[in-house]
Amino acid sequence: MSTDARSLLAAPGAPAGGRGRSALRRIGLGALVLLGLAAAVGAVLVGALRGGGAASSVPLAPATSSPAPAAPSLVLVHVLGAVARPGLYELAEGDRVVDAVAAAGGFTAEADQAALNLAQVLADAQQVQVPRVGEAPPAPPGGAAAGTAAGGLVNLNTADLAALDTLPRVGPSTAQKILDWRESNGPFTSVDDLLAVSGIGEATLEGLRDLVTV
Repeated sequence: MSTDARSLLAAPGAPAGGRGRSALRRIGLGALVLLGLAAAVGAVLVGALRGGGAASSVPLAPATSSPAPAAPSLVLVHVLGAVARPGLYELAEGDRVVDAVAAAGGFTAEADQAALNLAQVLADAQQVQVPRVGEAPPAPPGGAAAGTAAGGLVNLNTADLAALDTLPRVGPSTAQKILDWRESNGPFTSVDDLLAVSGIGEATLEGLRDLVTV
């Protein structure tokens, strides 16, 4: 067979093989592009889902409110005598005579400051009279000792040393201990609180139970 004949026989097959390989290469590239696009879309969807889940999982802090503080109990006290502004004053329960004097503007120049027990705890409806120097302290109505309640009972929360000293088995030393306890712990809430005072036992308490009040 001549060279021309062989060329003619081989010519038709050669182009066919080259086109097949080119087609396969194009199909392979297209598949890779599609796979890349699918992966990108999947990554976007996963990110969106994760972002939504994170946002929804954040807990909301519960609203809290602090309770309003309770208003302190008040006592009404009448302050008169050698103070700058005599009158009626409302003070907090547990305040002392010194607080009442301060509310009334303080002592005047002629006040006898030593005549008062400034550490005494105030009681509602109490009258605090500040005497002037050389002036005798005013006696309570009816001539009763300071701190004596209606019926002649000695009020453990308002009685001074002289009133406490009138009680049986209570001399000046024990009376001062009662005043010291009151100053350190505040008003007596019960007659039984006397047992907490040094020097007062059950026997003394029973002898005082019908003579004192709070």
